[in-house]
Amino acid sequence: MIAIRTLEIAELSCINEIDRSEEIFEVYQFQENRLRLIPHRESVSGFEEGELKAIISRQRKLLETGGKVFGAFDNQKLIGVASVENKKRGLLQNYCKMDILYVSKLYQGKGIASQMVEASKQAAKKFGADKLYISATPTKNTINFYLKRGAVPVMDLDQELFVIEPEDIHLELKVD
Repeated sequence: MIAIRTLEIAELSCINEIDRSEEIFEVYQFQENRLRLIPHRESVSGFEEGELKAIISRQRKLLETGGKVFGAFDNQKLIGVASVENKKRGLLQNYCKMDILYVSKLYQGKGIASQMVEASKQAAKKFGADKLYISATPTKNTINFYLKRGAVPVMDLDQELFVIEPEDIHLELKVD
């Protein structure tokens, strides 16, 4: 049985247990107000060391500023992680950013990521937001996952986040 619960700062180093390997064949680009699939071949074997350190550092800061980090566990093994900032974004201050969502390869397609999105939506709602802001890697599988859950291209593009990840697809998802 998979258990989802909040993570503590001391547990953040366990993120390295997640198998984020993936074969990528297509990515989305946002062009002319439309999402377009383009061919792109890439093999991702896992977290790069610098990337993992940056993710853990961001999650530490996120927790220290009142955000939530959720872990999905199979017994004691961390097999998924998601997080949401306790910081309002956008002109109407109605977004909270979902910072990360990863589920180990062997556990994908089992509803775990959907449960983690729901936990993130509930946290954002408690923080006073009515939408999640998602800056998602542009891979076909990732974007299709969010689109199937009702996400749409963001109406209020966060320039700070766009500058950091200009190739990401910036989405919004209602928390209700």
